[in-house]
Amino acid sequence: MYAPRFFVSMLGALAVFAIATYFLTQSLSTTLIETVICAVLLQIGYFLGVLFLVWKEQRARNALLNEDAAAMPMRDDDKVTGLHASNLNRSEPFNP
Repeated sequence: MYAPRFFVSMLGALAVFAIATYFLTQSLSTTLIETVICAVLLQIGYFLGVLFLVWKEQRARNALLNEDAAAMPMRDDDKVTGLHASNLNRSEPFNP
């Protein structure tokens, strides 16, 4: 969804909607109110569409990361091990 294209399309749709509403109601105030309501609904729809696309992309990215992590076996070098506390209290240097 390219935003400038959407806004131009939205303005075109609102213009057609306003003309049709004016011919149906013959009231400028009703036309203005209904066109503003239509514009708000279009913006809500656009926001929800973008939100859905972001959610879908995030879900696909997480699935790809999980797939890569599951496919990569863990080597012995990657394992984190710690020192026993008794080794830390010695006065001589650490020599494995």
